[in-house]
Amino acid sequence: MHDTIPVTVLSGSLGAGKTTLLNHLLTEAGDRDIAVLVNDMGTVNVDAELIAEGSELDVDDGVAELSNGCICCELQDDLETAVVRLANDRDFDALVVESSGISEPAPVARLFTTESRVAALYRVDTLVTVLDTRLFLDAFAGETPERRGAVEASADGDGDAAAADADRPLSDLMVEQIELSNVVLLNKTDLCSDAELDEAEELVRALQPDAETVRTSFSQVDPDRLFDRGLFDQHEINDLPGWKRALAEAGHGHGGDGHDAEGGADDTGHHGHHHPEDVYGVTSFTYRRRRPFHPERLAEALRDLPASVVRSKGTVRLAGTDCRVVVGQAGPSIRAEAQGPWIASLPEVEQDMYRSNRPNLDWHDEHGDRRTELVFIGTEYDEDAIRAALDDALVTDEEWTDGGSPTGPFPSEQGEETVIRSP
Repeated sequence: MHDTIPVTVLSGSLGAGKTTLLNHLLTEAGDRDIAVLVNDMGTVNVDAELIAEGSELDVDDGVAELSNGCICCELQDDLETAVVRLANDRDFDALVVESSGISEPAPVARLFTTESRVAALYRVDTLVTVLDTRLFLDAFAGETPERRGAVEASADGDGDAAAADADRPLSDLMVEQIELSNVVLLNKTDLCSDAELDEAEELVRALQPDAETVRTSFSQVDPDRLFDRGLFDQHEINDLPGWKRALAEAGHGHGGDGHDAEGGADDTGHHGHHHPEDVYGVTSFTYRRRRPFHPERLAEALRDLPASVVRSKGTVRLAGTDCRVVVGQAGPSIRAEAQGPWIASLPEVEQDMYRSNRPNLDWHDEHGDRRTELVFIGTEYDEDAIRAALDDALVTDEEWTDGGSPTGPFPSEQGEETVIRSP
């Protein structure tokens, strides 16, 4: 079996320093021969031209330019064709794939890990995210970040591809890119104090506990930190985010959560939450309840989350519906997506089938799998106040007995997504 070519997947928001990093890697690669794939959303692929100019290379001599669009969705076929052609036409030691400034790294990584002609030639070595550290800190300190996709929508002719994502703020993207990273470059350190850089490192550690952080200015980093690291594990890509880690480490059924027959205010002793080692107040806790939320009151409680809560995510049980809803918050942005029905709401035959395939499923005699499980990550927040606000949003005994169908801003059809709070 011939050796596969290692791939470094590079992500980062617009202006974070990805193009500067690529030029640096091309000029400082030493004995490595590097191939680079870049793209952006504009009518002209500016990144490819800048990299070619900065590295004194022609586009045909090492920088493959993709047509306009997002590398992880519209250009999946183009990306596959490009990387196969590169492997067939040139000899090189490593490939760097830069996803556009408004995309996540996971779909790109999966192209190289699924059974395909690409996976036969390549292996993902490292997922790298470049952060504009100043912007990252400001986004989680009450500042209003630039909305994701806004630049591309205005720069491109009709901006249809970007407009579809234009309602997602930059904070969403930064969090998602960090959560799926092996190495995070805290770039533009010259704009931050040492204390701010320390805080940024702690925030990154809370979002992705296993990621290495490297402080950089003008994206100057030793290429050895990004190549031939072997840090990526395709079997762990879905378990990288810190919020998933916090849920797993919190365990199940603590504090009477799994035994609350009426689904009332359980876990009042703060069992079932995890406090990672912290220096700058970065902690997490898990909130679990069987009793459903009143949709309107839950929306208000989420909108009132303090700026000190950097990230929260999980599944909520809502009154009036048997649809599981996933809530995701990143800084000032909160979105909700309907994931389908609770297993307990299905016919008994289907319940038995699902439960037989999931022997570790936390099942309650009365409520089945219906429950809320949310993890909160942040800096020096008031956990008791957040818990109290969420408890106040649960349905009352009278509301639960009435069996009504309260309404709210949450989605009710599988795959539907709504915005609960925006910057």
